[in-house]
Amino acid sequence: MIIVHHLNNSRSQRILWLLEELGLPYEIKRYQRDAKTMLAPPELLKVHPLGKSPVITDGDITVAESGAIVEYLLDAYGEASGLRPARGTADFRRYTYWLHFAEGSAMPPLVMKLVFEKIKSTPMPFFVKPIARGISDKVLSSFVDPNLARQMAFMEGELAEGPWFVGANFGAADIQMSFPVEAANQRAGLSKARTPRLLDWLARAHARPAYQRALERGGKYDFA
Repeated sequence: MIIVHHLNNSRSQRILWLLEELGLPYEIKRYQRDAKTMLAPPELLKVHPLGKSPVITDGDITVAESGAIVEYLLDAYGEASGLRPARGTADFRRYTYWLHFAEGSAMPPLVMKLVFEKIKSTPMPFFVKPIARGISDKVLSSFVDPNLARQMAFMEGELAEGPWFVGANFGAADIQMSFPVEAANQRAGLSKARTPRLLDWLARAHARPAYQRALERGGKYDFA
């Protein structure tokens, strides 16, 4: 039996969604973030040395990292699912690109946005606060926000090729891209004026029955 070690408000929600799309049976072992630090609890260290989520166990096999889990599940159970294009095709190359773009390019500036915005609101001595805020504002305005704007424009333009990230057909690349698009909607502000295709993509992704089932099983998810 596949066990998803599921951390609230985390990338592991994508794995639940993929499992629902594949129609596979699975169990959920739940973990809660620390209310103050928002870090994963130490219990996850017993599953994987980095103590992060997502991570799955399938019998005596343990797999961590979202992209690796997606590939493992498709290799083991999903070759006929239609969630991954045929190998050697242009669509497969495009699928591979978005599978890695999600964490390799899309998420780093979104994480930086979260961290530097948090610095500005973190309690600190009054004489340090203007310096910390000044540094945060400078990093955000000169590096983070321009990178986010460029990435949002790029993703928006790529969706002109079709309704999903690999063209006409929904697939696992869309599941992998859901977390950065949801994070961008929350932190970078998608809008009908600038990113109508991304907003439409997000609405259609959230409307999928498998997404809804994963949401019901996974519990409260603030990015939805």
